[in-house]
Amino acid sequence: MKKPNLLFIFADQWRRESIGFMEKEKVITPNIDNFAKNNAIFEKAYSTCPLCSPSRATILTGKYPIAHNVITNCKPNLFNNFLSPNEITIGDILKNNNYSTGYIGKWHLDQPDIDFSKNPISKAKNWDAYTPPGPKRHGFDFWYSYGADDNHLSPHYWQDSHEQIKVNEWSVKHETDIALDFLNKNKENQFALFLSWNPPHTPLDLIPQKYVDLYDNVDIPIRDNVKLDSIIDHPQTIEPFSLKETEYIQMVKKYYGAISGIDEYFGKIITYLKDNNLYDNTLIILTADHGEMLCSHGLWSKHVWYEESISVPFILSLGDQFKNINIKTPLSGVDIVPTILSLLNIKTDYSFHGIDLSPTLKGEILNNKAITMCYTGNPKIINNLKLQNKNPLEFGWRAVSDEEYTYVAFKNYNGNEKLKEFIYEAKDILQLNPLPVSEKNEYLKIYLQNWAVKYNDLIFN
Repeated sequence: MKKPNLLFIFADQWRRESIGFMEKEKVITPNIDNFAKNNAIFEKAYSTCPLCSPSRATILTGKYPIAHNVITNCKPNLFNNFLSPNEITIGDILKNNNYSTGYIGKWHLDQPDIDFSKNPISKAKNWDAYTPPGPKRHGFDFWYSYGADDNHLSPHYWQDSHEQIKVNEWSVKHETDIALDFLNKNKENQFALFLSWNPPHTPLDLIPQKYVDLYDNVDIPIRDNVKLDSIIDHPQTIEPFSLKETEYIQMVKKYYGAISGIDEYFGKIITYLKDNNLYDNTLIILTADHGEMLCSHGLWSKHVWYEESISVPFILSLGDQFKNINIKTPLSGVDIVPTILSLLNIKTDYSFHGIDLSPTLKGEILNNKAITMCYTGNPKIINNLKLQNKNPLEFGWRAVSDEEYTYVAFKNYNGNEKLKEFIYEAKDILQLNPLPVSEKNEYLKIYLQNWAVKYNDLIFN
C-alpha cells in the first residue's frame, strides 16, 4: 500500500494564540478554524529556539541547536553557523524512501553568499544565500527557495542556477501557486512537500491591503502585559522605541491581516487536495518556526522565553483518522521528525533528540517535556564575552515546559551577572507573576540540569 504523502506548511513568526479558533485574539482565519475543528491540535507546541535558523534546523533534523550547530540566525561574519551537508534531515530520509520531495519558500539555513564575495553571482544580499543543487539541499529534489529576505511584495527565488527569479506579487500567493503546481505534477507519486511562508514575519507593511481592511470594524483589545514605552528586543540589539495605542493597534491589525492572508491560501491548498482525492492519504501539518512578542512585556520580535515568543500552532490531519483531538502533551521541534516518520510508517536507524508523539493521537498519555533555548548570535556580544575569556555558549537562556509550569535559567549576555531563575505557572497566561523555585516545581530545574549534562550545554557552568 502506498505510504501517506506529506505536506508540511510552516509560517514565520506566527504565535499560537493568533488564530481565530483559539478565541484568544481577534484573528480572522475561517479556513484554519475549520481545519482545526475537524483534526488534531497540539495545544502546547513550542519552538525549540524562537529564532528562524535554529528552529528550522531543529525541525528538519530532530536535534537541538547545540548538536546541529545552528545556534543563531545564519548571517554574515558568523562562520560555521549553517546546516552542515553532513547532517541527516527528514528530507534526506524521505528521498531515500522514494518520496518525490520539494521545498518552497524561505530556507535560511545556509551561509550568506556575501561571506564569500562582495558581489556574488547570485546577487544575494545581506543574510541571503543561494543553495545550489547537492547535499546542502538535504534530499529536496524540487527547489524553489531563497535564504533570508523579507521583501514580501517583491520576493525572489532560486531554482537550479544562480539566476534569481524575481516576482511582483505577495510571496504567500506566489509560493502557494508554485506548491499547487508541484502537487498537480506529483499527484500520482508519493510526495513530500515543505512549504515555508515568510509572513507574518516583519515588515508588517508588506502585505496586500485587502487583508488589513478585514479588520476595519474589529475592536482589537490590548493584552494586559503589553507595554508601549521603551520597547526593545530581549537581547537589546535595537534602539528602544515607543508607540501610541492607536499606532500599536494598527500594527497588530497588519500582523493579523498577514495571518488572514495565509488562511486564504491554506484554504486553497486544502480544497485542491480534496478535489483531487489526495486529502485522505496526505499527512498535513500546519505550524510555525516561532512566535512574536508584539510588545508583550515591552518586547519586540522573539528570542525570549515568554509564551508569545516560544509557542506555535501545531495542527495535524491524516484523512479522518484524528478527528476532534486536543492534545495537552508538550511538543517541541525535536519531536516533529520522529512523529512524522512514525505516521508515515517509515523506519530509520537515525536517532533523534525528541520522541514520537503519535501515540497521543490515539489517546495515550506521554510524559514529555519541551526544551526551548536561545544563544547569542550578536557579533558585538560574542566579542565582548571572548574579551572576558568567557565562552558565549554559556550565556542566553534555556527553559523547560510541561503541562503545569515553565522553568527558565537565564545568564545575561553581558557576562557579568549570576544565573537567574524564573518559574511560571501555566495558568498564569500572561506570565506576570513568576514564582520562586520550590520543592513543588524544582523537578523541572533538575530535568533541565540533566538535559544540559546529556547534551553538553553550558548554561549551568
